[in-house]
Amino acid sequence: MAEKILIIDDDARNIFALKATLQARKYDCIAAGSAQQGLAFLNNEKDIGVVLIDMMMPDMDGYEAIPKIKERYKVPVIAVTAQAMVGDREKCLEAGADGYVSKPIDVALLVAYLDQYLK
Repeated sequence: MAEKILIIDDDARNIFALKATLQARKYDCIAAGSAQQGLAFLNNEKDIGVVLIDMMMPDMDGYEAIPKIKERYKVPVIAVTAQAMVGDREKCLEAGADGYVSKPIDVALLVAYLDQYLK
């Protein structure tokens, strides 16, 4: 079975657009509307191959969630964020992200990351 992509984002429009883009390229995606829900998916779904996470979410943001994901699940995490100022990429990578894609999403860059991390 192909590995799934877990999208964690609190904005349903972002989830819809990202899922549509990735599914059109034959990727299998599931989505969580919060970091807490994303952690629950990681607990219950054993075939998640990569996580795409928004960095700015209420309750638990990506900066808090990434270290938890990396520690517990050993899955690659790509920050997908509107945080695109000087230093934001480095801040995401310092939090433990394996990759960084700013919004609006560079689909070619995202697909390159996915091809690198998915079996």
